[in-house]
Amino acid sequence: MNIYEKESYMKQKPSTLLGYHQVSMKERKLMDVTGIKKLLSFDSELFTIDTTMGILTVRGMDLELKNLDLEKGELSIIGYITGYEYDDFGMVGEDSKGIFSKLFK
Repeated sequence: MNIYEKESYMKQKPSTLLGYHQVSMKERKLMDVTGIKKLLSFDSELFTIDTTMGILTVRGMDLELKNLDLEKGELSIIGYITGYEYDDFGMVGEDSKGIFSKLFK
């Protein structure tokens, strides 16, 4: 990487950098997530999201999709958020391959 490429890379918005993932929540009513690869499913009580850090499950009541921009890897959820968790074993795509499939390509 030359100096010009490095400067361009450093000027990029953090959410566009490979692997960058962040979750922020405001008063359990608004959740913003970056590092989104795919929205797998959602309804008023459960969102299942494929992120750069694994499968993220968001639970709540009256949940709604406020914003989804897969190009930027951003998502916003509004409603009453009761919790969220990651499932590292449920990763989708290339990351989901087991250790044996990676060893014996």
